[in-house]
Amino acid sequence: MMKEGEILYLLDDKGRRYWFNLKKNMIKIEGLGILDGNRIIGAESGISVEIAGKKFFVLRPGVPELMESIERGTQVIISKDAAYIVHFLNLKCGDVVVEAGAGSGCLTIALLNAIQPYGKVISFELRQEFAQKAKKNVMRSQLEKNWELRVEDIKTANLEMPVDAVVLDMPDPWEAIDNVTKMLKGGGRFCAYVPNVNQLENTVKQLRAESYVEIRAFENLQRPMEVHEGGTRPAFEMLGHTGYLIFARKVFREKPSVN
Repeated sequence: MMKEGEILYLLDDKGRRYWFNLKKNMIKIEGLGILDGNRIIGAESGISVEIAGKKFFVLRPGVPELMESIERGTQVIISKDAAYIVHFLNLKCGDVVVEAGAGSGCLTIALLNAIQPYGKVISFELRQEFAQKAKKNVMRSQLEKNWELRVEDIKTANLEMPVDAVVLDMPDPWEAIDNVTKMLKGGGRFCAYVPNVNQLENTVKQLRAESYVEIRAFENLQRPMEVHEGGTRPAFEMLGHTGYLIFARKVFREKPSVN
């Protein structure tokens, strides 16, 4: 049942979303009108309401909708890549994850959802303005209980606890590998997200020089389908390159000698 204080949205017949925080009495919905919050509190997600003679469905957002609706200040990791990151890092309740490059907090929300209610996400962000943007978006998602934000350089940061996984969304992740290796548990999982091939190459080479195995790198391409009466076909436009994903696992062995 929907509770007072939750963030919800109204969905119209064209798929447009109108966001609001649920509270008692009258709620002003920007661009629409007034909604009686008393009718929503205690109701089930998915009910329909009318505003100015127009029908809407009231829905509780999940991670995909929250990620799509965040206030952006930087390029974000979108759902098609975030889903692979959560999957290949094998994230689950209770895991501790380090993230470098919080940006607008888009990936942070996906990570927090995966490790709740007992895990933790520790986000490092170099720039104060990005950290504030990430904080605003994570607070809006109401997942902040399991989050720690640090305005600090991941390349030199220290952690008192070993972590299960690390994900780096930064221009030079290979420069941070030596330090994050110290943070990872044995068998811990590593991910880097980079936009360019030369960054991918540098990262993979550094992983090979460090204590990592099962190194893999790829990109995701997503093509929607158009379903119409009398015919179904792929869309003319597709969601192509957004970034390259690099995954690896830490093991214990001596570093190979460098000639």
